Amino acid sequence: MKKASWSLVAILLTLSLLLAACSSGTPNKEKESSSGTGTNTESGTKTDGEPSSDPVEISVFAVQDQNMELATNKFTKFAEEQFNIRFKFEAIPSDGAQEKRQISLASGDYPDAYILTHYIDQFSQADLLKYGQQGVIVPLNDLIDQYAPNIKAAMESNEDLRTLNTAPNGNIYGLGAYTQCFHCSYPNKMWINTTWLEELGLDMPTTPEEFKNVLLAFKNDDPNRNGLKDEVPLSGSIEEFGVRVLPFLMNPFVYNDDRNYLNFADGKVESAAIKEGWKEGLAYVKSLYDEGLIDPGAFTQNAEAFKKIGQNADHVILGAGVGMHPAIFVELDSDRSADFNPLPPLKGPEHSYATHDNGGVSPGAKFVITNKASEEAQIALIKLADYMYTAEGQTNGANGMKGIDWEDPAPGDKALGEGVTPMVKPIPTKSGETPRNAGWSGMGHFYMPKDYRDSWVQGTEIYDPANYERRLYQATLLYEGHEPAELFPIWSLWVNPDTVDEISMLQSNIRSYIEQNALQFVTGNKSLDKDWDSYVKGLENLKLGRYLEILQTAYDASN
Repeated sequence: MKKASWSLVAILLTLSLLLAACSSGTPNKEKESSSGTGTNTESGTKTDGEPSSDPVEISVFAVQDQNMELATNKFTKFAEEQFNIRFKFEAIPSDGAQEKRQISLASGDYPDAYILTHYIDQFSQADLLKYGQQGVIVPLNDLIDQYAPNIKAAMESNEDLRTLNTAPNGNIYGLGAYTQCFHCSYPNKMWINTTWLEELGLDMPTTPEEFKNVLLAFKNDDPNRNGLKDEVPLSGSIEEFGVRVLPFLMNPFVYNDDRNYLNFADGKVESAAIKEGWKEGLAYVKSLYDEGLIDPGAFTQNAEAFKKIGQNADHVILGAGVGMHPAIFVELDSDRSADFNPLPPLKGPEHSYATHDNGGVSPGAKFVITNKASEEAQIALIKLADYMYTAEGQTNGANGMKGIDWEDPAPGDKALGEGVTPMVKPIPTKSGETPRNAGWSGMGHFYMPKDYRDSWVQGTEIYDPANYERRLYQATLLYEGHEPAELFPIWSLWVNPDTVDEISMLQSNIRSYIEQNALQFVTGNKSLDKDWDSYVKGLENLKLGRYLEILQTAYDASN
C-alpha cells in the first residue's frame, strides 16, 4: 500500500475559505421531510427558505474528558448555533466507556449518534460490519456525497483515508480519527540521561554493545555521585505509548512492531517472532537482564510506578527510559527533564530499525450515525463532521475555540514543520487557570493530517514545556526513515466478515503467546538453546499459518 502523501491545497481549505466551509448550510437539494412538517432535509430550514426557529434535537453518546463539561462547552454552543442543533448528550467518563457503549447498543435504546474518543474507545471494524449489516448504523456514503464536500475531497485525495473508512462492501459506516501525529508515529523511543553520559565521559552509544557498556557504567560508576548503588540503568512499563523495553532493544536484530509482530517483504506477510533475528534479539536483551541492567519492574509495572523511578525524590536514579515522550516518566517542569534526550536507533549486524505505527491512526470509527436519527439529524451531523475536516473546524473542535485556545500567527512566528506556513498559534494556559472548556478534546479529533499538525506555531526553545511538541518533533527526526521499506498495513485492512471472529481469536492468542514466551526467554525461565524449537511448535499449534493466511488474503483483496 502506498504511504500517505499530503497537500494542504488538496485536503485542507485555505484560511480564506474556512469561514465559508464553516457555514456550509446551503442545501444541495431540497426534499420534503418524511414527517411532513413542511421542513426540508436541510437542518432547521423551512420549505419557504426562511430559517426555522426550532433546532434539531440530537442525542449523542459521548466520552467526556476530565476538565470538560459538554453541556456548557463553548464548542458545543458554537456547533449548536452554527448547525441549528440542540445536543442531548449521554456524557460518560472514560472508565468503562467500551462496556457502556456495548450496553447501550444491546439494549436497543441507543442514541442518534456516537462521537467517541478514539484512544479510549471506538467502534472496531467488526463492530461496524455487524451493526451496519443489522441496519443499526447508517451508511454515510450518500450523506457525504451530498452534504460533506470536505470529507469527500479528503477521501478522494487520500487513498489510505478512504481505505480506512470504507468497508469491503463499499459502505462507509463511520469515520475514524485520522490524526497523523509525527512524534506518535515512532512511539518506541529511548531517552537517555545525557547528563550522566557527560559526567562519566561517555559518548552517545550507536550499537547494542556500546549501549550495554553505557548501561554497565550507569550501574557501576555512580553517575549521580551520591555514593550509593541506587542507579536504575534502564526502565519502562507494560502499558501503551512506546513504554515496553523489547522493541527498541530488538530492532537492531529484527523489526519489532510492538503490536502484532509482523514483518512484510515483497508483498508477503510473515511472523517476526519465529525468525533467527528474533532469537538473536531476545539473547541480547537477556544479556542485559542477566547483568542487572534492566529494571525487572519494566516487565510488570504500570506508568505510575515507572514515573516514580524517573521522579525519585532524593536523587536522579534513572539512566534511560523508553517511551513515546519523556513526560511519561519525568515531569516537564522539573530540573531533570532536560537530562533525558533521544537515543537514535541502534545499529545492529544488519538492521537499524525503529518501530513505526502510522502516526497513531487505528482501524475503526469514532463517529457513527444510527437509524434512530431523523433525516434532519443525519444531515446536521454529517455537516458537523464535515466542518471538522477543515483546519478551522478541527482546531476549534479538538483544541478549543479561536480567541480562547488559539489565534492567528503573528509576524515572525515559526511553524513546527520545516518550510511550512504557520496557521495555528496556541494560547498557553496559565498556572492555576480554570479549565477553559472551549473544545471537545479527543472527542473532537477527526482529521489531522501531518501537514495540518506541522502548521502549528511552536517556539524554538525545546526545553520550555510550552514548546514540547518541537522537542518531540526533533527527536522523531532521528527515527524517521528507520522503518523497513515495506510495512504491513494491518491498520487499514478489512478482513472478510466471515473470518472476523476467527482472526480476532487467533490474533489475541498468538500475541499473548509471543509476549509471554519473550518474557520467559529474557528472564531465563525458558532457554533459547533448549526451548526455542518447542516455542516455534507452539505457534504452529496456535495456527500461526492460518492467521497469516487470513491477513495475506485481506491484503491481496485490497490491492
